[in-house]
Amino acid sequence: MPSPSADGQAPTLEMVAALAGVSRSTVSRVVNASPKVTPDVILAVNEAIEKLNYVPNRAARSLASRKTHSIALVIPENTARFFADPYFASVIQGVATFLSSTEYTLTLLIASEADPNKTRRYLQGGNVDGALILSHHADDQSYVQLARSLPVVFGGRPTSQAGPDTYVVDVDNVAAAEQVTRYLIEHGRRRLATIAGPQNMSAGIDRLEGFRNAITAAGIESELIDFGDFTPQGGAEAMERILNRGQPFDGVFAASAQMASGALGALRERGLSIPGDVSITTIDNDYHSQNATPSLTTIDQPSTMQGQKIAETLVRLIDGETVERVTIIPTTLIERDSVAPGPSATSGNAV
Repeated sequence: MPSPSADGQAPTLEMVAALAGVSRSTVSRVVNASPKVTPDVILAVNEAIEKLNYVPNRAARSLASRKTHSIALVIPENTARFFADPYFASVIQGVATFLSSTEYTLTLLIASEADPNKTRRYLQGGNVDGALILSHHADDQSYVQLARSLPVVFGGRPTSQAGPDTYVVDVDNVAAAEQVTRYLIEHGRRRLATIAGPQNMSAGIDRLEGFRNAITAAGIESELIDFGDFTPQGGAEAMERILNRGQPFDGVFAASAQMASGALGALRERGLSIPGDVSITTIDNDYHSQNATPSLTTIDQPSTMQGQKIAETLVRLIDGETVERVTIIPTTLIERDSVAPGPSATSGNAV
């Protein structure tokens, strides 16, 4: 809800105009995404809107009395990443499956391919009844702020400070990473490396925390860490950097199946056998883990179910129902061929 001013009045279009130093009609044009406004004026108006926590009247009317029966799915990634990552396809399938039984239609916005301010203006302009946000990055706080004026559900915990209007559907990434790292340790792998995900995304942060929790609990002091971008190439490059350090390891946890598949190639190029010389585990039960050679021991996070749940949560929010702020989807360990009993920590046979 809008924050009241000092005299208790909700912020108005006129107050935004005064703070931004422009006319009321200019603010109206910015709110309605008119192309006839210069970028510096758009920036000034958006800063004033954010400072005052102003909700455009059109959006307020839409939420109060009129439904568009349209929901936006916002993915702040570039097109290449979107089409290469099977996670997005599975989530979209889940969203579409749930919405097929409702009156809502789905609008897909790949936000990084357009002006992000344009995307936010579209979302706040009364064009949709709510938004689903996937793949949130720490350097964009605006989608958390958007939840103040529009029903929003995040597929995955946002890294920025969550407010009372933030709703999340996610898996427990810390527990998942801890479980699959512990699996390596239980199979005698005690010289461990990890390819962590981006540290501006909650999945990357949480999975690294889970890895560290597992090795700490096992009394393993040394750790080899490098970082990738959740792509096969990123995993291969991180694995190369770890290998070039010359420190021994006999197990790897990669924070995504795509990075694990890239790591497998880098290990084989060095003449190492998997799972004999190096065992490897990961998260994501997609074709990267299923079709790798050897197939990868992984954590199945049911992304289609996640898509269904985030859509259900959003529709219930739009309908004014009370829903849980955080919904955790259960995960399952899938044992495959990439892990074998390894040497003891003192045998000296690790890489």
